[in-house]
Amino acid sequence: MRFWRKYWLLILVLIPLGMIGQEYDLLLRNGHVIDPKNKIDKVIDIAVKDGKIAKLAVNIAPTAAKKIIDATGLFVCPGLIDIHTHVFTGPEAGQFANGSYSVSADDFTFKSGVTTVVDAGTSGWRNFSLFREQVINTSQTRILAFLNIAGWGMISKDQMEDLADMNVDSALKVLNENKDVIVGVKIGHYEKKEWLPFDNSITLASRTGTPLFVECHLPEYSLQDQLKKLRKGDIITHSYEKVNERTSVVGEDGRLQSYVKKAQQKGVLFDVGHGGAGFWFSQAIPAFKQGLWPNSFGSDLHRFSMNAGMKSMLNIMSKYMAMGMPLNDVIVRGTWNPAQSIVRNDLGNLSEGTIADITILSVVRGRFGFVDAGGNKIYGDRKLEAEVTVRAGKIVWDLNGLSATAYTEK
Repeated sequence: MRFWRKYWLLILVLIPLGMIGQEYDLLLRNGHVIDPKNKIDKVIDIAVKDGKIAKLAVNIAPTAAKKIIDATGLFVCPGLIDIHTHVFTGPEAGQFANGSYSVSADDFTFKSGVTTVVDAGTSGWRNFSLFREQVINTSQTRILAFLNIAGWGMISKDQMEDLADMNVDSALKVLNENKDVIVGVKIGHYEKKEWLPFDNSITLASRTGTPLFVECHLPEYSLQDQLKKLRKGDIITHSYEKVNERTSVVGEDGRLQSYVKKAQQKGVLFDVGHGGAGFWFSQAIPAFKQGLWPNSFGSDLHRFSMNAGMKSMLNIMSKYMAMGMPLNDVIVRGTWNPAQSIVRNDLGNLSEGTIADITILSVVRGRFGFVDAGGNKIYGDRKLEAEVTVRAGKIVWDLNGLSATAYTEK
């Protein structure tokens, strides 16, 4: 008792000092940070507190953090953004909206370094509230959405082609009520000749100041006509597919279609949209060599693509490295580019004060095969892997236990 009486003043001083010393929740040390928005491309430390980026600096004191990850030899970048997914899971068999064809975001994102996904119009104005309540609000992954111009989204062919249900005013109301998560409008899966669905989609996107996302299965709309109607900042996905229903971006002569170049110059954005059938090396490689680089690496994640040639967004990024794209250009197309394309400049960067969505990547060297939608293969000598994924300041994926305490046998 005499000991505590003698040293009580010293204890009262030291306890607060210790608390002040650990002012950060997490510290990522010695990693090569690539943050395209802020033009950072160097070894620098990142401190996280209360779920946000607190500080970027060289040699932040290890004693200042409760948990430390040594990222020596690894690349640290903003959490990846996948702008083409289908994650409106539910009990209905044989459909995407509220159904079994969609997949649970949290089951696939973090292991691929993805912290934000955009659902590609799986829901429409009639069922978006269910999507939000059932999936968006319960997922750890940040889920944003393009709102389908079709009222029920992606359910049945008849419902996706019901012109009477493509109501701009009804969709506008839902979009305005959910501006925090709806980032644009989607058109796709319409196999008739009327242009009303496309025109209504552009009208809705224009009235809300958001991009139009053009997906697949629009066989009666020529690619040239689609691109002509699109505005600067609108997005076309499945950019490098080779299918009968749509003219390919590269013609039979091996050259980019002239109207594709014009659309690119106008500011139309080209997303990969790999999926099960949306990416072919016979299109992607000559397009890449002729300057039609994708703006983003949308995966088109769903039940039928995840175990095929697509695999993951990181696999797509690795494909492009095998095709000759430098790592920094790959990173910007996985982070800052998609953030800008969905008009969410709060994402895809590591600015101090932003939500701490961070991915630590390793570049694995060896001999790797990369497969397209047609079963064709190319080889590469590098592959990206997600070592650690941090979502809102919390470690949600740790491949090799970089954040874990080493076990010592007693």
